[in-house]
Amino acid sequence: MPPHRRAGPEPAAEVVAITAETWPLFEELLGPGGLQGGCWCSWFRLSSKEYGAATSAGRKAFVHGRVLDGEPFGLVAVVEGMPAAWVSVAPRACHARLLRSPIARLPEGEEEGVWSVACFYVAAKARGRHLTGQLLEAAAAYAAGHGARVLEGYPVDPGGERMAPAGLYHGTLAMFLQAGFELVERRGVRRALVRRQLPPGPGRD
Repeated sequence: MPPHRRAGPEPAAEVVAITAETWPLFEELLGPGGLQGGCWCSWFRLSSKEYGAATSAGRKAFVHGRVLDGEPFGLVAVVEGMPAAWVSVAPRACHARLLRSPIARLPEGEEEGVWSVACFYVAAKARGRHLTGQLLEAAAAYAAGHGARVLEGYPVDPGGERMAPAGLYHGTLAMFLQAGFELVERRGVRRALVRRQLPPGPGRD
């Protein structure tokens, strides 16, 4: 028998930026293992060598230290008091691996004011609520509010094929395009670079 679903609209999600104070929400959402073999959303923030040398506890301590230092880290969607989904959004310069990635390469001198949406995660119990789309819009507003001029992503294009959720953590091309991002170019068979120009926020003239 399928699980019972309550009649009426789904409860609205509250989107919370992860800071030193709200870190426990991120910790609770990812659970004791930190997802993906103990990533703790450090994959893009560490070089390949650094990531491979670190333990799960070390990766967690690394990103927690960044948060404690006040570096933008990401947003969590909270539904009925429980953390349900995550988006990593931060200045592009915070992502050591992106700076070397052929998927995310930029012409020299274009780093300033560019922020990146690196990954998403939705807890299994919260899937089907369209939380990634809500988080993507919130990420654009968050980046603009911190002075970003461009938000970019590196989505997957399933090409009509069914893919496991673990393969979609970059987000889908269709979702980004629906949110007003423009396709800059395709990079490989399934990957793309997309960008959205942001309106001036409080942190930018």
